[in-house]
Amino acid sequence: MRTLIVFLLVGFGAQLVDGSLGMAYGITATTMALLAGATAAQASFAVNLAQVGTTLASGASHWKFGNVDVKTVAKLGLPGMVGAFVGATLLSNISTEAAQPLMTTILVALGFYLLLRFGLGLGTPPVLNVREERQHSAGFLAPVGTFGGFLSATGGGGWGPLTVTTLMTAGKTTPRRVIGSVSASEFLVSLAASIGFLFGMGDQLREMGVIVLGLLAGGVIAAPFAAWLVSRVNAVVLGTFVGGLLVFLNLLRMSQSMEIDRTVITLLQIAIVVLTLVLGTRAWRRTRAARDDAQAAPPAEEAAPGHEQGTDREHGADREQGTGHEQRTDEDRARTHA
Repeated sequence: MRTLIVFLLVGFGAQLVDGSLGMAYGITATTMALLAGATAAQASFAVNLAQVGTTLASGASHWKFGNVDVKTVAKLGLPGMVGAFVGATLLSNISTEAAQPLMTTILVALGFYLLLRFGLGLGTPPVLNVREERQHSAGFLAPVGTFGGFLSATGGGGWGPLTVTTLMTAGKTTPRRVIGSVSASEFLVSLAASIGFLFGMGDQLREMGVIVLGLLAGGVIAAPFAAWLVSRVNAVVLGTFVGGLLVFLNLLRMSQSMEIDRTVITLLQIAIVVLTLVLGTRAWRRTRAARDDAQAAPPAEEAAPGHEQGTDREHGADREQGTGHEQRTDEDRARTHA
């Protein structure tokens, strides 16, 4: 019962973060699971197994809304399955002493990624419409998928941050199709990682079942709170502080697993706190300035005096602009749903 309650709280906290940011469920859940006493392999096994169900539901939803490109899913997800299976097999067969430093190092790196992405506003995708989309080559997607799958299995998370950022930065696909295709392919990655862990940790399946149940129950309970939180909290600022917190907590784990001098870790943690506060303040000012600029801008639909009537060509251009606006609105709506 104690294990169930502990991981219910872990699932609750991870879902709050994921529901507010749209990412970082695996990173947060794995970090909290390690703090709750799970081994590196147990934490990643439980998180990936729990995500089999959630990613299946997410992928189906994106498919329904037309956000999934099947070719991208195949080119990204199949190599991701290979990387995830190899990573899970490796993590479940090496000693705890070797696994803990590996996972902690990955989690520190992913925490830094969140801190810098949200704090500095990195990774802003170019604006595209559907007619401008182009296919990514298999030679580009296969290494991204393989490394992302390996990272997800050995670190308990990282598939979304790595693949979404890489594909959006490439600028060939609209954001809604990037998010939809990555979400659909994550089901394949979570499934392959879970199978890999089953081969190496099948004797712990009953214990894992309690942990997974706790994660799922906590996530279900947290879902409405996360929906409320995202409407009240600045997601950019929240992402900055979540990234800083993950680095702070995993530095503590690093000192325990790698026998680094505690004074060095303490100094690093102080530096992370200062950096998080600075970047969090910067993120708040940046988003506030953007909001003020948006409010100060005149409504696009206002017509200039004396131009109520125009030529047919002008009206045609207006209709084309309206179509583009509706298209971008659909993309924003799909991205919000993701």
